[in-house]
Amino acid sequence: MKKLPLLLVILSAIAAFFIFDLAQYLNLDFIKSNQTSFEQYYAENPIKTVAIFFGLYVLVTGLSLPGAAIMTLIGGALFGLVTGLLIISFASTIGATLAFLCSRFLFRESIQNRFGKQLHSFNAGMEKEGAFYLFTLRLVPIFPFFMINLGMGLTPIKTWTFYWVSQVGMLAGTAVYVNAGTQLGQLESLSGILSPGILLSFTLLGLFPLIAKKVIDLLKAKQVYAGIQKPSTFDTNIVVIGAGSAGLVTSYIAAAVKAKVSLVEKHKMGGDCLNTGCVPSKALIRSARFVADSKRSQEYGIEQSEVKFNFSDVMERVSKVVEQVEPHDSIERYTGLGVDCVTGNATILNPYEVVVNGEIITTKNIVIATGARPRIPAIKNIEAMQPLTSDNLWQIRELPKRLLVLGGGPIGCELSQCFARFGSEVSIVLRGDHIMPKEDKDISDWVSQRFDQEGINVLGNRKMLEFVEREGSKYLVCEHKGQMEEIPFDQLLVATGRQANVNGFGLENLDIQTKADGTLEVNEYLQTKYPNIYACGDVAGPFQFTHAAAHQAWYAAVNALFGRFKKFKVDYSVIPAATFTDPEVARVGLNELEAKEQNIAYEVTSFDLEELDRAIADSDNHGKVKVLTVPGKDKILGATIVGPHAGELITEFVTAMKHGLGFNKILGTIHIYPTMSEANKYAAGEWKLANAPQKLLDWVAKFHRWERGQK
Repeated sequence: MKKLPLLLVILSAIAAFFIFDLAQYLNLDFIKSNQTSFEQYYAENPIKTVAIFFGLYVLVTGLSLPGAAIMTLIGGALFGLVTGLLIISFASTIGATLAFLCSRFLFRESIQNRFGKQLHSFNAGMEKEGAFYLFTLRLVPIFPFFMINLGMGLTPIKTWTFYWVSQVGMLAGTAVYVNAGTQLGQLESLSGILSPGILLSFTLLGLFPLIAKKVIDLLKAKQVYAGIQKPSTFDTNIVVIGAGSAGLVTSYIAAAVKAKVSLVEKHKMGGDCLNTGCVPSKALIRSARFVADSKRSQEYGIEQSEVKFNFSDVMERVSKVVEQVEPHDSIERYTGLGVDCVTGNATILNPYEVVVNGEIITTKNIVIATGARPRIPAIKNIEAMQPLTSDNLWQIRELPKRLLVLGGGPIGCELSQCFARFGSEVSIVLRGDHIMPKEDKDISDWVSQRFDQEGINVLGNRKMLEFVEREGSKYLVCEHKGQMEEIPFDQLLVATGRQANVNGFGLENLDIQTKADGTLEVNEYLQTKYPNIYACGDVAGPFQFTHAAAHQAWYAAVNALFGRFKKFKVDYSVIPAATFTDPEVARVGLNELEAKEQNIAYEVTSFDLEELDRAIADSDNHGKVKVLTVPGKDKILGATIVGPHAGELITEFVTAMKHGLGFNKILGTIHIYPTMSEANKYAAGEWKLANAPQKLLDWVAKFHRWERGQK
């Protein structure tokens, strides 16, 4: 409603222009027949004439009315080339900027909310190179300027950028029209101003910035390769360094399209996910959950359930699970798929040569997929504590009596709960005030409450100073609320994040830059400073998930092999994630924290699993589905689920967001009863109820009363 007054004023002004046929005063015949009168008035009132002309020009362009071209001719006839060009250049730019601002104020929010996903790549391009695009459009007069003004208002381009680029870009075309105005008496029609030759010249001039940019990019690439001899032939199309998720998928895709690919791995095929991450941790979580469920036997009508276990047997099971999955990522399998698997340390000599085991492989492209490793915080004496990490944890066979965990992210939370369920006394130490800090507080509170019930001690807001060992006991010295405290422990587990593996394979030979978080600097196509060297997965960021690495790998492989024809920008718009605690937490898109940080308007719809029939039947009716939508619309901005099987349930929202499906589509989809997946449909029902058309329903109620013969 706050936009309505401005919209009404603009529409009224435009309507008045056409109702009163004001266009009759902005045609060539009228101007030519009154040229002498205009010139006489200007001679008698020069300042007043300039002010009136300037204001009218701003008004015409600001309202996107037809007639700017005629007014430009008048300016040339009245004021001459130099003065006319100066006046009209500023008036036209100011008017264009007003139209731009009106379009932005009235329509951008609604357009971006409705078509934000489809416009994501366009918006990113405008933020990065909007000035180039606008300059090109301004130089080519075949594009109506009023459409450019209104259209640019819907984009993220900054107002000042729009102003100065418009003024510079329109200058050449304005000069042509102003100059024509100085010869007004000889003009027969507007079409005589821009001949086909002039139009072609302007078009070529408009394309010049884009062509120049491409040339500059080519020159920069050539400069990067200066002094590097490119082989005349190559042994392979791609050398992939690292056989984790990103490297395996890159190699698979390359081989599938019949490219020759060499996959180099110095350690184990499958990378962290198979050997030290996703697979072993989920195997451990399953055993720990069995122990926890056995303690709830009375909830299921079973008087007593006794579980006996040996922790070393549990860890042996974890190893066997890894062994069972290993063939999926094995050298034998990938060799059969057509991948040349090489075991050894790779060193990049230059953008075209990689040496492995003393042999040089010449290659058209290189894909770096070296992953990441646990980050050890800089705390005094931490190395002396021989800390466990997600890398070396799987070798232990004795359950720690007192386990101290640094970090409350996904890895720290999952492993803390596992060890607590096996019988360890677990303490989690945090710098912040709560676990899972990237999630909304009401979501992480569900996990915190369960941790409290299971005896996990969460110690927040601690400044970790040093580790000490006295009389055979280990302590972490912390500062908390101005007081010093010592936290005793037997075994330390560090889960404070991961750092990219960027050393040890020759990057120092190439001067490839890293970002502030330590990951490699890549562009939207996953290219490093060398266009034929790509990076994907944990080493490139921004997400350190196995599925995100596989997602990036497609882009790295396709861009490397076919980029000369078409390159694809990585789409990060729908990246899901899950933390496999009990209850699980899964999310896709925005949560409230991110929406507020990005100043994105949203509505929240929640459904409590306490009301879900299947969850009640399973005695697992804890948690909720929480969805953010565009205000007043069913478009999903993000969804978070906390509860049983959240990692599975989130897939429906991933699909909906990927394919532009809203709550109405989910509500209209049949879900099997009784299942956990009904929670998503019930959340859609809650949204529908909150957005029901109350006025229409009031009339429907009156209709039903009338049907019953009642007033």
